[in-house]
Amino acid sequence: MSAYIPAPDAPDVVYLGDFPGFAAARAECTGYEAAVITERTRVSLHKVLRGEAAYERDSVAFDKLEPPFPLLAHLLRAAAARGGRLSVLDFGGALGSTYFLCRQFLREVPQLEWSIVDLPANVDCGRREFADGVLRFYPSIADCLRERDPQVLLLSSVLQYLPEPWAFLREAAARPYDWIILDRTAFIDAPRDRLTVEHVHPRIYPASYPAWFFSRPRLESNLPPGWRIETEFDALDRQLLDGREIVFKGFALRRHP
Repeated sequence: MSAYIPAPDAPDVVYLGDFPGFAAARAECTGYEAAVITERTRVSLHKVLRGEAAYERDSVAFDKLEPPFPLLAHLLRAAAARGGRLSVLDFGGALGSTYFLCRQFLREVPQLEWSIVDLPANVDCGRREFADGVLRFYPSIADCLRERDPQVLLLSSVLQYLPEPWAFLREAAARPYDWIILDRTAFIDAPRDRLTVEHVHPRIYPASYPAWFFSRPRLESNLPPGWRIETEFDALDRQLLDGREIVFKGFALRRHP
């Protein structure tokens, strides 16, 4: 495991390395499953629900709202196309971070469902403390699809943490979604993907995990048949890689006949 020890004034997140495969990167990490991540996210979200914070992102509570307007535009477009019905499958959605950020802008949607598929600890906590008539938590995509019929698959800051992201995208595209929205996703101007280890400063939570930076040509070459990039937008995240600022991206992928 990596011996990286951040200085007190180091950035919240640092990306190191260029690994040949996911197993090699994973051997340098603590992983995603640390209980402290769920706990700090839970505490921050309760601050949001009590009105003590505007929103939560990556376990951190923020005082000023930053609405994700490009994402909201696509969600409302999807709802309009289905006569006011919006059902979102938020894969890797933690305890509902994006749902609680967006919900005030979606209150007028006549039929709204938001389904989260995540790690067991998040699913258990989410069902116990945050689920309601709109928001539900599931341990797998298959479990969600047995109860709901989502037309939007949301991958917000999640694709870059999967062992085989392009295989996951191809498998997802075979399901009956109208849209796949990639939000807060790391892309670089390069001919190949780069696999790093993301080190999170302990002031956020003590953790490290493999993290991809994707090549835009690789996204285009891995688009499944029948899908195309409808729109591209800048996401909220700004991070440093090798001392250079990387603006994370969003892509709305749409199924076409």
